[in-house]
Amino acid sequence: MEENEKLKLDEKYMRAAIKQAQKAYAINETPIGCVIVYEGKIIGRGYNRRNTDKDPLAHAEIKAIKKASKKMGDWRLEQCTMYVTLEPCQMCAGAIIQSRLTRVVVGCMNPKAGCAGSVLNLLDIKQFNHQAELTTGVLEEECSALMTGFFRELREKNRRKR
Repeated sequence: MEENEKLKLDEKYMRAAIKQAQKAYAINETPIGCVIVYEGKIIGRGYNRRNTDKDPLAHAEIKAIKKASKKMGDWRLEQCTMYVTLEPCQMCAGAIIQSRLTRVVVGCMNPKAGCAGSVLNLLDIKQFNHQAELTTGVLEEECSALMTGFFRELREKNRRKR
């Protein structure tokens, strides 16, 4: 596949992940969204629901992995690509390796907690039995703007409460 064609596909699916992030935003959750693609079809979607579900595991990536695994009828998601608006944390990076995802495409990086290149890169540790190809910065400005807007609004709400 030509590089320009690959970028267009990456942007198409990252826009689908952004739609998931907007669902999280709408319910006052940190706006992180994720989709998993197999053979040109979205087979798993997820968005952050930690506060809503009162569940520390309710990250967008975990939700999408569960749905994709159910759709595939297998825990192995080989030949699948994950598109996620924010760099995965250590838990989600571990789940990516455990589920054998082939590729991960990230919108914006997370310098405080990211484990796909920022703090460390769990997706490319040669001692593990699996590594995932990583692409970063796809629709970075849009993904970053969602996060920035959400936290700006949250700070304003908290100021008004005082």
